[in-house]
Amino acid sequence: MTDLNTVTEIEKVKPLKPVRQKSAKRSRRIGRIVLWVALLLFSLVMVLPFVWMIFTAVRPAAELAQPNPPFFPRAWDFNNFVRAFEAAPFGIYARNSFIIGAVHVVTVLTLGSAAGYALAKLRFRARNWIFAWFLATMMIPFYATVIPSFLLVRFMPLFGGNDIFGQGGQGWINTWWALLIPGAVGAFSIFLLRQFYVTTPTELIEAARLDGLSEPRIWLQIITPLIKPGLLTVALLAFESGWNNFLWPLLVTSSEDLRVIQVGLSVFRQESNTQWDLLMAGTALSAVPMIVLFLFFQRYFVNGFVNSGIK
Repeated sequence: MTDLNTVTEIEKVKPLKPVRQKSAKRSRRIGRIVLWVALLLFSLVMVLPFVWMIFTAVRPAAELAQPNPPFFPRAWDFNNFVRAFEAAPFGIYARNSFIIGAVHVVTVLTLGSAAGYALAKLRFRARNWIFAWFLATMMIPFYATVIPSFLLVRFMPLFGGNDIFGQGGQGWINTWWALLIPGAVGAFSIFLLRQFYVTTPTELIEAARLDGLSEPRIWLQIITPLIKPGLLTVALLAFESGWNNFLWPLLVTSSEDLRVIQVGLSVFRQESNTQWDLLMAGTALSAVPMIVLFLFFQRYFVNGFVNSGIK
C-alpha cells in the first residue's frame, strides 16, 4: 500500500519538472536581456563623449556659434584637422610625447620586471616589507606627491647650475631628465608584473639553478618569456601614461621644444575664447595612436588584467 502511494506521488510530481525547467530558462533569458540592456546603456554612456568630440571636430565654426547646435553636424568640415595641425608645431609635440612613452615602456619593463621577479621568486628577509611598501605607495594619489616631486627636480644637486646642495640653478627644470626619470618605473607596474611572476612554476627556476644558470639569466631567458601578456599589458599602460601625461610636463617645462602634445592642445583655449572645433580636432588626432594600439592588442590587454586577478 505504501509503495502504491509513493508511485502515485512520483507520478504527480513528474509533470512539474518541465514547468520548473521552463521557468528557470525564462528567468535566465530575462536576466540575460537585462544584462545586455545595461551593458548597452553603459557602452553608450562611455562612447557618447568620443562621438561628440568627433562631431565637434568636423563642425563648421558658424554652427558651433549657435546657442543650441544640433547633435549631428549639418555640414562636415574636415579642414579643421588641417587648421589644428598648422596652428602649432604638433609634429614636435607628438615626437616629444612619443619619446616619453617609448622610453617609459623600456624602463618600466626592465626595472619593473626585475623588481617583480625579485619580489615573487627570490627569498630574502625584507621581501614582504618591501612589497607592502610598494602597495602603500599605490594608495597615495598622484596629486599629493606633485609638489615634493617638483622640489626634488628643481633642487637636484649638480644639475642645471645647482651646486652640491641643490642651490644656484634650476636643476632638471626644462630638461629631458625631468620628463623621463620620474616616470621611469611605478609601483603599480611592479605589482602587476609580480602577480604574473607568482603564477610561473618555481620548479622551472630550481631546475635552471641546478643546471648552473645565473639568476639574471633565469629571470631574462627562462621566466620572463612566460609572462608575455603581462609585459604587453604593462607596456601599453606605460605608453598610455607617457603619451597622455599633461600636468607633470606642464609643471617642469616651459620650452616649446620640450612641450608634449597634451600641453600643446592648450593653445586653442584662451582666457576669453576657446576654439572648440580646433581643440576637438587636435584631441581626436592625439587619441588616434592609443586607439590603434588598443585595437591591435585589446585581447592581450584584457587577458593580462584577467590573469593577474585585477578586474
